[in-house]
Amino acid sequence: MPRTSQSNAADPRCVRSRELLRDALAADLVAQGDLARVTVTSVSDRAGLTRRTFYAHYRSIDDLVAEVEDETLADVVRLAEAVAENHLEQVFSACDALEPVPGSVELLSYFRDRSALLVPLLGPGGDPSFMQRLKAALHDAFASRALEGLDGRTLGAFFDYYVTFAVSAECGVLERWLQGGMAEPVGSMARLMTLLMFVRPGDLYGNSYDMNIPMYGLALMASLEDADER
Repeated sequence: MPRTSQSNAADPRCVRSRELLRDALAADLVAQGDLARVTVTSVSDRAGLTRRTFYAHYRSIDDLVAEVEDETLADVVRLAEAVAENHLEQVFSACDALEPVPGSVELLSYFRDRSALLVPLLGPGGDPSFMQRLKAALHDAFASRALEGLDGRTLGAFFDYYVTFAVSAECGVLERWLQGGMAEPVGSMARLMTLLMFVRPGDLYGNSYDMNIPMYGLALMASLEDADER
C-alpha cells in the first residue's frame, strides 16, 4: 500500500505531488518503452521532485503502478456494473435506435480521459498483468448480472466461456481503440462495441447461422459428464 497517510493524502501539496508522479510515470514509460526500465530516479526527475518526495508517497515504482491499477479497476467495475444493469430489452432498443447502451459512454469516457496514463500501462511495454486483471474484473461484473433470467440449459462451462469470450472480445476492441489514438468519438465507439456483440460471422456475408444455444449447452454438459466418468 502507498505510504501516504489519509490525512496527508488530503493535503493539496500531497495531491499535487502524486499527480505529478503519475504523469511522470506515464511519460517515462512512453520514453523508455518498457516498464522494467522505469526507475524512481527517472520518474522523480521527470516530475521535478526529489527521490525523498517520491518515497514519502510510494515504496517503489511497483507500488505507484499498483495504486494506479487498483484505482482504475475499482472505477471500471463500478462503471461496468452500471452498464450491466441494462436489461436485454434496453440493449436491443439501443441497438435498433443506433444509440449507445446507457452507461457505455461513461465507461469509455473514463478510459479516454485517463488515456495518457492508461494507454502506456496497457500497451506492449506496460504491465502485462493489467489487462488480465481488467478482464477478470469485468468477467465477474458481467457474469453475476447475466445470470438473471438465464436459460438453465446454458449454465456451466458454456456460460462461463461465453462470458470470457465476450469480455475478451470487448477488451480487445477497447485496446485497439486506445492504442489507435481513439480516432472514433466515444459515442460512436460505444454504439459500435454494443452492436459487435450481436454480429455473427455469417452476417457479414449474407449467410447467417442460427444456432440452437440450449441444445449446444446441454450437449456440452453431457460431453463433460462423460469425460469425467472415463
